Amino acid sequence: MERITITLDDDLLDEVDRMITTNGYQNRSEAIRDFVRAGIQQSRRDAGRSENCVAALVYVYDHAARELSKRLVESFHGHHDLSLATLHVHLDDDMCMEVTALRGPTAQVQHLAEHVIAERGVRYGRVVMIPAKPAGNRHGSHGHGHSHSHD
Repeated sequence: MERITITLDDDLLDEVDRMITTNGYQNRSEAIRDFVRAGIQQSRRDAGRSENCVAALVYVYDHAARELSKRLVESFHGHHDLSLATLHVHLDDDMCMEVTALRGPTAQVQHLAEHVIAERGVRYGRVVMIPAKPAGNRHGSHGHGHSHSHD
């Protein structure tokens, strides 16, 4: 790791320190590394580069909305190569929340997430994307220091 020196005006540094406190960072270096990573990811996305990512798509919807459940299932079946798993939670008599883990090219994941969030009857939605290497063999050794036993 290389040490660098940066200069920030007082107002910007105050804002950085507020974000550090709000988000619970241990120090400025951790926070600034995360901010830089997020900026790089956003820049790549804006430039249209199709790097790979893993993502969590969270959305709340009215399960009684006409054929919404059917449309959502069709969306995920149509993108089965991106969808890893979904958690379904009943919030009350009308509303459900789903959290779907996705993996694939960032542009495709973003497109699917935007499509789901825009469906009529989806009340709230957000996607969090994290850069990742392309999905390879999902079983056995993953090349990251440990293997999974499949007994």
